[in-house]
Amino acid sequence: MTNGTNRILDEFAKLVTDAAGAAQGVSREFENFFRAQAERMVNSMDLVQREDFEAVREMAIKAREENIMLLARIEALEAKLASGAATGAESASDASPTKK
Repeated sequence: MTNGTNRILDEFAKLVTDAAGAAQGVSREFENFFRAQAERMVNSMDLVQREDFEAVREMAIKAREENIMLLARIEALEAKLASGAATGAESASDASPTKK
């Protein structure tokens, strides 16, 4: 009788193990299906990947810093030109003949 009971328990354990394996397989299938659906939906929304966003963000920061530096350089050159023009105007007025 012990042999019969052990055999039944072994068969039951095998059945439960097979059912657990099948459940895991179904779970994986559902997971893959939902992942594919989510990817399809995200792709249809024209979303940007994080890596691409960060790369463009770094480029924008660098461009902004370069613009600030160039603006300062332009302002310095304009100031130099303005002071040079003022100095040139003074020199020209000194060199012009005056009426007596």
